[in-house]
Amino acid sequence: MLKILIPTLMLIPTAWFAPPKWLWPLTLMGSLLIAVTSFSWFKSTSEVGWTTLNSYMATDPLSTPLLALTCWLLPLMILASQHHTHNEPLNRQRTYLTLLISLQFFLILAFSATELIMFYVMFEATLLPTLMIITRWGNQAERLNAGMYFLFYTLASSLPLLVALLILQNTSGTLSLLTLQYMSPMSLTTHADKLWWVGCLLAFLVKMPLYGVHLWLPKAHVEAPIAGSMILAAVLLKLGGFGMMRMMLVLEPLTKEMLYPFIVFALWGIVMAGSICLRQTDLKSLIAYSSVSHMGLVVAGILVQTPWGFAGALILMIAHGLTSSALFCLANTNYERIHSRSILLARGLHMVLPLMATWWFFASMANLALPPLPNLMGELMIITSLIGWSYWTLALTGTGMLITASYSMYMFITTQRGPLPNHLVALDPSHTREHLIMALHLLPLILLILNPQLISGWVN
Repeated sequence: MLKILIPTLMLIPTAWFAPPKWLWPLTLMGSLLIAVTSFSWFKSTSEVGWTTLNSYMATDPLSTPLLALTCWLLPLMILASQHHTHNEPLNRQRTYLTLLISLQFFLILAFSATELIMFYVMFEATLLPTLMIITRWGNQAERLNAGMYFLFYTLASSLPLLVALLILQNTSGTLSLLTLQYMSPMSLTTHADKLWWVGCLLAFLVKMPLYGVHLWLPKAHVEAPIAGSMILAAVLLKLGGFGMMRMMLVLEPLTKEMLYPFIVFALWGIVMAGSICLRQTDLKSLIAYSSVSHMGLVVAGILVQTPWGFAGALILMIAHGLTSSALFCLANTNYERIHSRSILLARGLHMVLPLMATWWFFASMANLALPPLPNLMGELMIITSLIGWSYWTLALTGTGMLITASYSMYMFITTQRGPLPNHLVALDPSHTREHLIMALHLLPLILLILNPQLISGWVN
């Protein structure tokens, strides 16, 4: 674990003391080395599942794919941010890089924590760098409003989690995930116990986000700079799913009777968020609502509590992380040339950027879960486990998949096909840097077709 954490920390002095000319290349190389080293976590799985163990941090088949995704994303964020920060003062560029690196540091500690309180502290610590990235480097004046929404939604929902964890510490005597799994299930019968159950999950349901408490997400995505959108879509939403999976260990007896309203909201959210996507004109907003729709499926898969539901949720989280991050990068390449997020103003771009249109096609197909990509595998596993729970779920999940296919095709056809509008003149050509970012997003997705067991959460 330290072989990743210490180099991550060392990137901060690199960002501050590197010569201006070498600032971006050095941090990029350092983060790429960390990302490649993180793949070694996949190799060492023990019989009990927990590896690279010390008293506070460990990896298991659930956290390893998310840790690798976190490390993989930092070099991509650095690559994607170079264009829009190169006119800024040097100190501000250094601060920006420091925030991205510290965010990776907190996320690694959150995903590898074996103590629930440590997980909670790191879960909250990721809030600060993200808030600073959104409110300082966002594009419009609304970024302050978006930052407030993000802060208060997250804080208001995570206070009950802290109280619930302290109650759990009092009743069970431990908050270590290594020992909680061997505790006998608690007898949860009173109304207070049911409130405690909601308190345990509320913070994660808001972070995912569940439809109904999702309003902070489109605002934060639309106003954030490209790196903020990437880390938010790819990893920070997954903190919610990861926390839910961890807490399910403790909440087992009550979940079977408490899950009905939450699964209904999640499944309804798939259809509603997808329908909202169909009438969006803002490209980033469309991709953000698409995340709400996909995360609804993940929430349902986790709450059903079957091995297939859990494995499908994890596969879909990783696949969606790579896909939505790639889509935000593509939306950013449009924005850097046209200076507008409106789909109505950016049409027919395959005429001037044909290779970018190819990347758009691949990313859109991944978003609508084209076989044999892991996106489809995750969705099918979740839908299968939901059908086992109730046949009626098929109506909502089936409709949700159709709507997902519709808005993905709508997004691709509207932005790429048709004649080029007259107001688009003298567009910059696409750069090698942008093609590299897209390749590094979509190649792992294609390679995971060959070995999806890596991200399924099952011990080899």
